Amino acid sequence: MEAPVSSEAEEYLETIYRLEKKTGSAKTMELARQLKVVPGSITNTIEGLERRGLVTHEPYRGVKLTEKGRKLALNVLKRHRLAERLLTDILHLDWSEAHDAACKLEHVIADESIMKPLEKTLGHPKTCPHGNPMPSESGEIVEEESEPLMKLQPCEKGIIVKVTEEKPEVLRHLATLSLVPGATVEMKGRELSRGPIIVKVMESSHALDHDIASIIWVKKSNFKR
Repeated sequence: MEAPVSSEAEEYLETIYRLEKKTGSAKTMELARQLKVVPGSITNTIEGLERRGLVTHEPYRGVKLTEKGRKLALNVLKRHRLAERLLTDILHLDWSEAHDAACKLEHVIADESIMKPLEKTLGHPKTCPHGNPMPSESGEIVEEESEPLMKLQPCEKGIIVKVTEEKPEVLRHLATLSLVPGATVEMKGRELSRGPIIVKVMESSHALDHDIASIIWVKKSNFKR
């Protein structure tokens, strides 16, 4: 019987999945940055994952998950998002702190005898606290139709569906602006093509730079002034 994947390898698979979804592949330097390790230490782990048929690695093209690797990565991702829900919904941890804490907790709830009762207790949540979808029982992700906030045209409104960046400082900043899942936001205007955009949420207007606007995804409403 094949040995179980280590918690370190699980972190790699989850991070590769996130990077692959964002850019198409996980470049070694970006993988090292996300995992907070030196680039030289990546090689052995990637080679080990490749030997187990979990990833493919092409020089200068980056790392990609195989179907087997994707299935494992989504299992880890589901545990991570359930852990985030446990931390925010039951333990009332702030949403900005949930991601880092869940990185540790996700490995503890790997056993199905824990994972399934936890999911039931949480009411089978469809998303994590940041609005990102929960992988299904069959290991698939169903995304709600949405687009980056910056694609809204002036006077168009949208409801925030998800925030794809989970760094604590970013989430704290968004919370102070009330830019959270479920909030209605209106595009007021923009400067240059990649310059700040002006949005209105509740009764306040805010200038957002391109990077922040790109991680907020909205479902466009039919209302346009």
